[in-house]
Amino acid sequence: MSVDPNGEYASLIEQFGKGWEKGSTDQMVGVFTDDAVFYPSPFDAPARGSAAIRAYWSDIPREQAEISFRFGEIFVVGPWFATEFKCTFRRRRTGEPVDLRGAIFCETADGKISEMRMYWHRNLGRS
Repeated sequence: MSVDPNGEYASLIEQFGKGWEKGSTDQMVGVFTDDAVFYPSPFDAPARGSAAIRAYWSDIPREQAEISFRFGEIFVVGPWFATEFKCTFRRRRTGEPVDLRGAIFCETADGKISEMRMYWHRNLGRS
């Protein structure tokens, strides 16, 4: 295991996070291969392919404001990498602050993410 020596995986997560902050599903989906699989949590059915991943994230502009996404060190083993993340935002309808913290595990192919698994916990009322 090594820490992302060339920064290639960090750039994928950074682009994903900036897309989340902007509510840009196109930017978020841009890090995935066309046939990627996205697991939003261990208990949710996976989104398969770009259209399904885009649909999963499509409510961000309507539902989330003041979004901040940060990630930690990237740990790499072959085509797989993992990192911790923190994302805070306010719910547009209620103004309630939300603090998400968790881990992202990815497999890559051809310089993009072919599978992403997110494990996270949501803390409501604090950010």
